[in-house]
Amino acid sequence: MDSNSISITNNNNKKPHVIFIPFPAQSHIKCMLKLATLLHHKNLQITFINTDFNHNRLLNHSRSPYLRRIPGFQFKTVPGGFPVSDGSVEPTQTVEELSSYLMDNFLDSFLEVVAGLDTPPTCIICDGFMTFTNTGYAAEKLRVPMMVYWTLSAVGFMGYYQAKVLTDRGVVPLKDESYLTNGYIDKLIDWIPGMEQIRLRDLPELILATKPDDPSLNFLVEAARVADKVSHMIIHTFDELEDSLINKLKSIFPRIYTVGPLQLLLNQIPEKETKISNFNGYSLWKEEPECVQWLESKEPNSVVYVNFGSLAVMSLHDLLEFGWGLVNSDQEFLWIIRTDLVDGGSGVLPPEFAEAIKRKGFIASWCSQEDVLNHSSVGGFLTHGGWGSVIESLSAGVPMLCWPVSHDQPTNCRQLVKGWEVGVEIEGEVKRDEVEKLVRMLMEGIEGKKMRKKAMEWKKMAEIATDFNGSSSLNVEKLAREITRLSRN
Repeated sequence: MDSNSISITNNNNKKPHVIFIPFPAQSHIKCMLKLATLLHHKNLQITFINTDFNHNRLLNHSRSPYLRRIPGFQFKTVPGGFPVSDGSVEPTQTVEELSSYLMDNFLDSFLEVVAGLDTPPTCIICDGFMTFTNTGYAAEKLRVPMMVYWTLSAVGFMGYYQAKVLTDRGVVPLKDESYLTNGYIDKLIDWIPGMEQIRLRDLPELILATKPDDPSLNFLVEAARVADKVSHMIIHTFDELEDSLINKLKSIFPRIYTVGPLQLLLNQIPEKETKISNFNGYSLWKEEPECVQWLESKEPNSVVYVNFGSLAVMSLHDLLEFGWGLVNSDQEFLWIIRTDLVDGGSGVLPPEFAEAIKRKGFIASWCSQEDVLNHSSVGGFLTHGGWGSVIESLSAGVPMLCWPVSHDQPTNCRQLVKGWEVGVEIEGEVKRDEVEKLVRMLMEGIEGKKMRKKAMEWKKMAEIATDFNGSSSLNVEKLAREITRLSRN
C-alpha cells in the first residue's frame, strides 16, 4: 500500500533522491521522518520505506501532511511479515519476529521497490539497526552511497559500539551467569571520553551475553563493524550536550553530522512554507487530545507525566507499584498506559486503584508526547529513558525520573543522572514507597528544583544549537550539501 507523490523529472537539474530505511518501530520512524522532512525542505527528493503494516498505522493515526500527496516526498512499502489490519485492532510483533522476517525478506522486496521508482536513488540513509538486512549490499548493487543514521544519543551509540570493543578486549561475553550478580558488571568503563561514569551494567543488556555464539551480541558486533565501514554517520544529538564524546567519535569516524533536536529544527521552518503544525504526530498509535485538554486546568509545573514508551512492558505488580506510588505522592499525574503495556496479561486496573486515580490522575492509552512535555503544567517526567523521550524532555526543559527497561535506556539514564544532572534513576525492584519518595522529590524537593533548573539550561542550549547559525542547523546544511555533492559523482 503506497501513498504516491509527484516525481521530479527535470533531468537537467535533477534533485538528489534520498531513500530512508528506518527500523520499523515508533521512535525510529518518527526520528527518521523528521530528518526526511528537513532534507525535503532543503530541496531533496525523498522516498521513505515502511513495512506495509506500519504504513497503514501511520495512515490511520498520523497528522503529518507528508502522508498525503506532496511533490518530491513519497512513501513506499515492503512486507513486514504481519497482516495489515483495518485499523480497528492493533496487534504487534515482537522485535525478534520482525527482525527474523526482515533478515530473510527485506533485501529482495527493497530492490523490487527501487526498481519501480520513477527516478533512481542517489543516496540511502539507513537506520543503524537495519544494516543486518544487507542494506550495504543493496547500496553497492545500486551504486549509490549509504549513510548510517543512529536515532540515538552519542552516548547511546557509543554504548552499542562497545559490543565490538569489549569483545575485542575479552571483557564479553561473560564467563558465566554468575558474573551478572557477583559485582563484575558494576565496574566503571573508564576509557571513553564523555562516558567516565558508565558502568558495564549501564550498557545495553544484549552486550552482557554469556556465550560466544549469542545471536544478539553478534548482531551488535556486526552493526558496529558496519559503522566502521560507512563513510558518513548521522546522530540525533547536539554538540553542546555531548561535546567530549562527539569529539572522540570524530577522531574515529570520518564524517559525523549531529542533527538534533530535530523538532526544534523543524520549528525554525515557517509554518506557511510547510503547512505543518508544531508537532506532526508521526504516530503509529491513536493520540488522545483529551490529554492536553486535561492539562489546561492544571497549575504550572504541577503535573507528573508518565510514559514508558511504545515497546516496554512490565508486570501487573510493577504497574500497581508505580500507580500506588503516584497516588500516594499526592501529585497530579498524566499516565499513558498502552493496551499492551502489561506483560502477558490485561492492563485493566483493579477497581479500588481506578477509583484512587480519579482524585489526582488521568489515564490515557497514547498522546502527543511533545505537546504534553511542552505544556506549562508539566513539571516532571517518569520515563523508561528511551532516547526519543529523553531528548524531547530536554528540549522542553523537563527533569526526569528514569526506570530503564532495555536497549540503550540504562546508558541514557546513567548519563542524564551523572552527566547532564537532570534526573534520578529508579533502581532495582519497583516499590511504591520509593516511587512516592522520588516523585515528591522531583516535584517539590530541593534536588528536583536543581534538576529543573539544569533541564532549562539544556533547553536553552538546544535552542541555540538549532537556531539559524547553531551547530545542528549548520550540520543539516552540511548534510544536504554533501548528499547533493555525492549525487553528482
